[in-house]
Amino acid sequence: MDKQNLTILNEFILTGITDRPGLQAPLFGLFLIIYSISVVGNLGMIILTKMDSRLQTPMYFFLRHLALTDLGYSTTVGPKVLVNFVADKNTISYHFCAMQLAFFLVFIISEIFILSAMSYDRYVAICNPLLYSAIMSQKLCHVLVAIPYLYSTFVSLLVTIKIFNVSFCGYNVVSHFFCDSLPLLTLLCSNTQEIELIILILAAFDLISSFLIVLVSYLLILVAILRMHSAEGRHKAFSTCGSHLTVVVVFYGTLIFMYVQPQSSHSFDTDKVASIFYTLVIPMLNPLIYSFRNKDVKYALYKGWKKLYNIFS
Repeated sequence: MDKQNLTILNEFILTGITDRPGLQAPLFGLFLIIYSISVVGNLGMIILTKMDSRLQTPMYFFLRHLALTDLGYSTTVGPKVLVNFVADKNTISYHFCAMQLAFFLVFIISEIFILSAMSYDRYVAICNPLLYSAIMSQKLCHVLVAIPYLYSTFVSLLVTIKIFNVSFCGYNVVSHFFCDSLPLLTLLCSNTQEIELIILILAAFDLISSFLIVLVSYLLILVAILRMHSAEGRHKAFSTCGSHLTVVVVFYGTLIFMYVQPQSSHSFDTDKVASIFYTLVIPMLNPLIYSFRNKDVKYALYKGWKKLYNIFS
């Protein structure tokens, strides 16, 4: 990168979610509520599943790490989005942009494979209930979350270094509300085919491999449920898996829409809507969908509020 480009690219300009002045204040309020619920819900889930003795099972272990990744990538994006609604100039520094991309990739890729691990956990619980404790050992649970974290860190560093080691042109306007890989590629001066190919291959591998785990797990779960003679048992199994399956379909659907398509067919305005959904809305919904409908979590919340009430009363 030459000296001129280094001077010009001390910062990037983010186009943000909208350029309409009349929408800035209402959207700030809306996204502040969404982000606040996300932080409170996911932090609450992390604390509850760590402290409450009834929630020390593999399912809640994965829920805790799901909450951690939700909190991670929503916090990587959310505060900067809120600041940009009230700031005069929607900018982000060169180095913070690289950090935002790196952390976002770490958490979003980790979540993909943690969702797969949760699908496998539900498969074992429904299809092999007698061997559940033996199969889903503490060691296996730790391995199933450690591998995604290590792999996502490797992918994040690879993609971020590849993008930010290439020369950017003088034009520094990122057509997005955060530093994502695809909008940044359009600002590179040199040939981006190699980086595009790497991103496409990694994205396809991540989505296809993890989605196959989910698909096979749920096909086997469906077969097991259909073989159940008890209507109550079938209803309980469906209710256990229904919320997870709904979020998986929405989450994977938005990611496939965003990343597994040629760059020429991208519409950044459409991508923004999808990005808002999976970076801010889904992290808000996950604690509600997975946890607050759960009896054990409700009981843990009740005990927590009761302790707080006794302390301050």
